[in-house]
Amino acid sequence: MQTTSALLITLALLCLFLPKTQAVSPPPDGGYPGGNTAEGQNALLSLTTGGFNTAVGLLSLRSNITNSFNTAIGAGTLLANNADENTAIGAGALLSNTTGNSNTANGAFALFSNTTGNSNAATGVNALLNNTTGNFNTAMGVTALTSNTVGIGNTAVGAEALLANTEGASDTATGFDALFGNTTGARNTADGAGALFENTTGNDNVAVGRRALFHNITASENAAVGEEALDGNMTGNDNTAIGFQALANNTIGESNTATGEQALQSNTTGNNNTAVGTIAMLANTTGIQNTAVGQQALQSNTTGNGNIALGFTAGQSTAGDFNIDIGNLGTSESGTIRIGRGIHTRTFIAAIRGVTTGNNNAIPVLIDSTGQLGTVSSSRRFKKEIKPMDSASEAILALKPVTFHYKSDKTSRPEFGLIAEEVAEVSPELVVRDENGEIYTVRYDAVNAMLLNEFLKEHRKVGQLKKNFESKLAKQQKQIEALTAGLQKVSAQLEANKRPAQVVANNP
Repeated sequence: MQTTSALLITLALLCLFLPKTQAVSPPPDGGYPGGNTAEGQNALLSLTTGGFNTAVGLLSLRSNITNSFNTAIGAGTLLANNADENTAIGAGALLSNTTGNSNTANGAFALFSNTTGNSNAATGVNALLNNTTGNFNTAMGVTALTSNTVGIGNTAVGAEALLANTEGASDTATGFDALFGNTTGARNTADGAGALFENTTGNDNVAVGRRALFHNITASENAAVGEEALDGNMTGNDNTAIGFQALANNTIGESNTATGEQALQSNTTGNNNTAVGTIAMLANTTGIQNTAVGQQALQSNTTGNGNIALGFTAGQSTAGDFNIDIGNLGTSESGTIRIGRGIHTRTFIAAIRGVTTGNNNAIPVLIDSTGQLGTVSSSRRFKKEIKPMDSASEAILALKPVTFHYKSDKTSRPEFGLIAEEVAEVSPELVVRDENGEIYTVRYDAVNAMLLNEFLKEHRKVGQLKKNFESKLAKQQKQIEALTAGLQKVSAQLEANKRPAQVVANNP
């Protein structure tokens, strides 16, 4: 501490050139008119009308003339004072104070440089050492607020707390080295050893816990609660971290919220992320606009953007973008929605049944063996090896439609369909099996296509029969017409060959 050494040398030189003390008789009891008390060489030397001052120590309150209610205990305390209601305890405490009022300094060289600053309180060696005109500051601890000159309304509790502060105002630092490097940053709160240690000009930050916001330099409006929370943040603004090492490695990322031990711990430059839960979004580095709620939610995501995960380990395996995982581990895909896991057996969604769509382009929704919802695509661009069905559809002719009742149906409503096991015996391709390989249901959509093929085959047969019938009918018609014409010709010839009838008279 070069400043302290220089002060000690100065006081030592003063002592060398002072006249040697001589015993007086009778010895003074320290009591003077006006309720003043002075003990020590040149203590209260200049006093005229001031009252209720106490000066104990070499040169204490030496310059005080008319001011009152000051207490100076220690060599050089309140040496230059011409103000009221100051208290200085410790060598050099409030030594330079001239007109500053209502200051309290307890510790060697506490508030040493204060001249006109008011209502300051310093407890500890070199506390508020360099304060000159700053007001309403409180420093408790060795070198706490030692560099403050004109800063107002600061509170520092702990050795070296707010040590470098010069002009910063309304800062609160509690703990060893809390807000150590702050110079002009204002309205910051640091509670914990090393909290906001490197902050210089950042404003409106809150750090609670050892090394919380330790590396913050110029960033503002961050809140860190927990040991090493937002430890690495330097210039990122508007972040909130609650929990051990939450957002610990964030450097310039902004508008992130991490609640839970090591939530968003690896985030460096990612923005607008929200992680709630122990190690939620633990590995995220540059991903933006992600939301994870639940322990280990989106744990492995590093650079993925716009993902949403809800539930314990939800989205833990997600690595893509714009996925929604609710109670599901997720995958490396992008743009997918996954809800639930294999342990779930039933799903209920309101506002679907009984709601009619007004669009005429609605299509059925199906589900595959992985639980993915989708529709069947019929466009040629999705297909290959296209060829006529021909006789492949004849298998449906062996199917046996039945009526039945579902065992779980309490209404006993009759159903119509097929028995999947029987269908499998005829055509295994027409059945679907469950995850255990058991026969589960029938591909009725395929049955319909096969049924259409058989119908068309029969339709073509009927068409051909009709064509053959019409051909034969036309031929027969021609034959009938030919026969009719022949009959007419024969009839005409017969008519032409007829002779008039002759009458024979029989005379008696």
